[in-house]
Amino acid sequence: MKNRIGIRLENKNIWEKRVPIVPNDMKDLIEKESIDFIIQSSEIRAFKDEEYREIGVSVTSGIEEADVIFAIKEIPLPVIEAQDSPKTYIFFSHTIKGQKHNMPMLKKIMEKKATLIDYEKVVNEKGFRLIFFGNWAGLAGMIEILWGFGQRVKTNKNVENPFLKIKHTWEYETLDDARKAVSEIGKEIIEKGLPEELVPLVVGFAGYGNVSTGAQSMLDFLPIKEIDPTELIDFYKQKEFSSNHVYKVVFKEEHMVEPIEGEFDLQHYYDHGEAKYRGVFPQYFPFLSILINAIYWSDKYPRLITKNFLKTQFESGKDVRCQIIGDISCDIEGGIEATLKTTKPDNPVFIYNPFTDEATIGLKGTGIAIMAVDNLPCELPVESSTSFSETLKPFVPMIVAADYSQPFAELDLPPVIKNAVITHQGKLTPNYKYIEEFDTFKDV
Repeated sequence: MKNRIGIRLENKNIWEKRVPIVPNDMKDLIEKESIDFIIQSSEIRAFKDEEYREIGVSVTSGIEEADVIFAIKEIPLPVIEAQDSPKTYIFFSHTIKGQKHNMPMLKKIMEKKATLIDYEKVVNEKGFRLIFFGNWAGLAGMIEILWGFGQRVKTNKNVENPFLKIKHTWEYETLDDARKAVSEIGKEIIEKGLPEELVPLVVGFAGYGNVSTGAQSMLDFLPIKEIDPTELIDFYKQKEFSSNHVYKVVFKEEHMVEPIEGEFDLQHYYDHGEAKYRGVFPQYFPFLSILINAIYWSDKYPRLITKNFLKTQFESGKDVRCQIIGDISCDIEGGIEATLKTTKPDNPVFIYNPFTDEATIGLKGTGIAIMAVDNLPCELPVESSTSFSETLKPFVPMIVAADYSQPFAELDLPPVIKNAVITHQGKLTPNYKYIEEFDTFKDV
């Protein structure tokens, strides 16, 4: 069987310019695999319609003729509703944790007896994602966080600082331009030092996966000295700080939680989460200037930072050192409970007031700044799409060749793809039957 692939336009917001398969990779798939593509016309996509026409792809206003539809973000309900035959959809569905805002979409996909494959669940035997934007979220997010830090320090403390020279990620022509800008700030720190009000400047990373690695790679253009989490408190006691360096601390699970009984065991923590572990990360928070949240979180795990903890920090009357939390993971009221809303690239920061439990877009006000852009890779659309397409490309021939009219048990897909099938022929597949137990699913 040979399915026809449709590439959907992205229209969740004006910032979403990414595409799952870039022209060069599509050209290879056409020539080497004889795959038939159609692509929905878009005025904002980072790769123009003409670039696809030049490789012989049909660019149309609609892709109803496609059997398999690739996208990046969630597909709107009316688009799914309009389909007159079961389709196979592949996109980041944000449904596997029972996310309330996407349950109607999931139900509609099931009603249409369609197949849903989620990029997020294409993982290897160790659970590592094989198709992802995570590192690009980290890269783009780190730039926005440095921008927000510089602006908040100026607004909140009236301190001039070199980070005021940072622009929003999307304002740089290329990723290299952004790297050069951070490098220039690094040189300034080496030559002139940081303002004394910011010394020591300590950046904490919660997590060490793709998102964290991407963010760290951008920060590393500054003059970095790394501190082990277990040495952070002693570091402050010794008071041997350098104004010519930025200090980096990377926290792993064993630093963020502790077992209620017994010794820490990573797999045991993954399996039992909050039931048998408690969060201990707040002990490090007072020593951080910037906190970057790059962890996967669900409600089975302790939160990294709670609203109550932030309230106690600001109630103490002390000058809270941490000026901004960069919540790259961006789970609403999740690992960072104070992340009440998401933000957009042109206004990436809000101030969380722990006394009123309110979020106000901008840089002014009582509380802590939180950067919460939920689609950071779209700020680097060419580079992130090219990288994503490269990782997706090997799986495309197998996806397009499958016969989706077969029962799930007989569906001929490689295990890494089959394990990512959320729904098939109107039913949740065995791996995802648990979604039926969420109230968010039942209430739709």
